[in-house]
Amino acid sequence: MKLVQFMLNTGKIHLGVLDGDSVIDLNSHVNWVPIDLVRFLHEHDQAYQKLKEVASDPLNKRHPLNKVHLLPPIKKPDKILGIAQNYTDYCQENQLKHPKEPIVFSKFASTIIGPYDRIKHPACSSAVDWEVELVVVIGKPARNVKAENAFDYVFGYMATQDLTAKDWMYKNGEEYVLSKNMEHFCPIGPCIVTKDEILDPHNLRVKTWVNGELKQDGNTRNLIFKIDELIEHLSSVINLLPGDLICTGTPSGVGSNRNPPEYLKPGDILTTEVEGVGKLRNCVVD
Repeated sequence: MKLVQFMLNTGKIHLGVLDGDSVIDLNSHVNWVPIDLVRFLHEHDQAYQKLKEVASDPLNKRHPLNKVHLLPPIKKPDKILGIAQNYTDYCQENQLKHPKEPIVFSKFASTIIGPYDRIKHPACSSAVDWEVELVVVIGKPARNVKAENAFDYVFGYMATQDLTAKDWMYKNGEEYVLSKNMEHFCPIGPCIVTKDEILDPHNLRVKTWVNGELKQDGNTRNLIFKIDELIEHLSSVINLLPGDLICTGTPSGVGSNRNPPEYLKPGDILTTEVEGVGKLRNCVVD
């Protein structure tokens, strides 16, 4: 399934399933389904099966995809966890040794925007960089999970741009909190693809284009710490909750490593793709 949150022209927000050129409205017929996927994951142990049952109801309304506004599939996760320096080609490009264990930082839920929303360029930065990433969506509480069982806790996958103000990052050593958490710095979507539809999350191409020019073209097979290793590492320290997001890192090709460096500016069109998951298209504005 490809789960979305969408808005109708009435202003009402609904939970839905992408099906070709239409969206199955999960709130049109069954009144117990919340519009918030995080809440649904918290309330139902077998969330995938229950969603599948609801989606198969022939009484559900369908809306043409071009008549709805896709919102972020998840708006208020408890945690957004980012992983730095997690691609072999990224480390090679930056002349960095592979980290001995995952380098973890956090992003705030307030940075989330939708797959086609505008990115507000912060006035305080002149070095906003792109970083395409595969996102893992946690489906149930996870604590002290072993790697061999880690995928039991994965609900699905999304695409994101882990936007970063590089001038702020390097102002004072490495400043992850401010540089990663400016307004609109986490476009996600366009949907959550459930894990059954992704045969191998460690063999997906991840790409970034700026104004149609390809900037990043990586593959998740080059992840240093794989998804199961990340879940084991993170859950050994903190409680992962349903709806939590793990942004798995970015490959080579970021703007700060170009000669001369390139950064996003108002008017740019940022396109992001994760193979099998979908594309984001965000315009940068003042």
